[in-house]
Order: sequence, then structure tokens, then C-alpha cells
Amino acid sequence: MKRDSITIGGTKVGEGQSCYLVAEIGINHNGDLELAKKLVDRAVEAGFHAVKFQKRTVDVVYSKAELERPRESPFGTTNGQLKYGLEFGEQQFNSIDAYCREKKIQWFASPWDEASVDFLERYKPVCYKIASASLTDDGLLRHMKAKKRPLILSTGMSTLAQIDHAVEVLRGAELMLLHTTSTYPSRDEDLNLACINTLRDRYQLPIGYSGHETGVMPSVMAVVGYGAVLVERHITLNRAMWGSDHAARLEPRGMELLAEYIAQWRKIRGDGTKRVLDAEIEIQKKLRRVG
Repeated sequence: MKRDSITIGGTKVGEGQSCYLVAEIGINHNGDLELAKKLVDRAVEAGFHAVKFQKRTVDVVYSKAELERPRESPFGTTNGQLKYGLEFGEQQFNSIDAYCREKKIQWFASPWDEASVDFLERYKPVCYKIASASLTDDGLLRHMKAKKRPLILSTGMSTLAQIDHAVEVLRGAELMLLHTTSTYPSRDEDLNLACINTLRDRYQLPIGYSGHETGVMPSVMAVVGYGAVLVERHITLNRAMWGSDHAARLEPRGMELLAEYIAQWRKIRGDGTKRVLDAEIEIQKKLRRVG
């Protein structure tokens, strides 16, 4: 069945609507709640509609061997110490929920396992985001679908056959797909924005764009040239900050520009009706030869 929009927290997102902007905070809070709040502030100031986080049950998502792998970080000397250090729990998410309500911005998250879905349910999220890495996890997809909330599915590092299968698993859900390239940062020649049209034609669903490039213009082009109805960008206060997830992220000025350019496009585009403007009448009188 064709669907041209979904509703996120009372906001209709889809064809004919303003582009919905999502600031992906992810793990760029570096395990620091106050930094997370500063990133929420920047998203509010730039005019984004929502912020997004990630939630994992660390010992479910990662194997014992992966957690024991040596890795230096401010949290210790193993990859496990890093993963646990970056993971927010109930106290932090309670604060995030309250802070976003205070700032009047929507928030949701990408749960990477079933227990994380159940954890997030206590906050009655406006939707769930399914990460590209989870697209082939049928059990997780079914668990999210059972919550009967809108779902946003990223399609990076996936074949059309894999996307076909995921869409079939999620049949009946209020679903949107995001075109994305799962490289960090993504090169311009790898972005392949024309896939937005491919996905829209194939699935008859609203299509957005999740960008991992360093600049602003490809995300604007996704809206202007290909009709993306939602744009998600990872954000940071400073790309030089410590952490593996900062280099390909938008800084505050980039966030402002993205929101400004997309809002400007909506004005420039108009409604397609050809009319003579009142301001043109005097010019017409001056310049047209009377016959």
C-alpha cells in the first residue's frame, strides 16, 4: 500500500510538508550528560525538530571477545570499558526526557536490541529509528513493530533484496525509509542521492536522507533535487573533540545553515501556479510596448 507520510509526535512528515530535521546526537555526548544537553541546545537553536540518541545492552550487542579487545580511551584500556562508558542508563535518559520536554524538542533513539526497545518504551517515544546495522535483524524489527510506533529504517550497507525483506517484515507498520551511505565520512562520489528516487518508486513510502558527509550541500540537495522529506545529520560541538564519532559531524554553524537553506528552498519553490505579481504590474507598464 502506498504511503506518502508518517506522523512523528503529532507532526506529519512526508510529501507536501516541511522537511523534518533530526539531529543525531548518538554517542557524541562522550558519556557526559551535560554535553548531551548542550547538543540538545544547539539543535533547538538551529531549528531542528528532533534529537536522536542510541541505546544498547552492551553485553548483548557485543561479543565477549569484542568487549575484551584492547582499546585506549578515557574510560580504560578495553573496548568494553569504552562501550559501557558511553552508554546512558535510566538516570541519564530520565534527564534527557525532562530536558527535551523543557526545551520543546522531540527526541527518540535507535535501539540495538530488544531489551533496549523495552527500556525506551517507558518514555513513550514518538518513533523508533532502525539503524542500518540492524536492517537484517528480523527479531529486533518484529519487536519494534509490535510496539505500534512509527518506524524510520536506514538502508545503508544493504542490498535491495535485503531492504525488500525488511520492508516485508515491517509490513503494516507506519514506515519511512532513509537513503544513506554507511561510510564515515562519506565521499561525495559515494552519496548516490538518486537512490532516493529509486527507493520511493520501489516501495511507495516516504523517503528521507541520513547524511554522513562533512558538508551541508549534499543534504540540501537531497531535499531540493530528490524530495527527501526528512534529513538526519550527526552533530557535534566541535569536530576536533575526542571520540570516534565526531569527525564527520555537523558543527553548530553547519546545523544553522542546513536549516536555513532548506527553509529558504520552501519559499523559493513556490506552488507552481503561474501568476503576475502585483509588484510586476508597474514594471510591465514601463517595459512592454503597447500594441
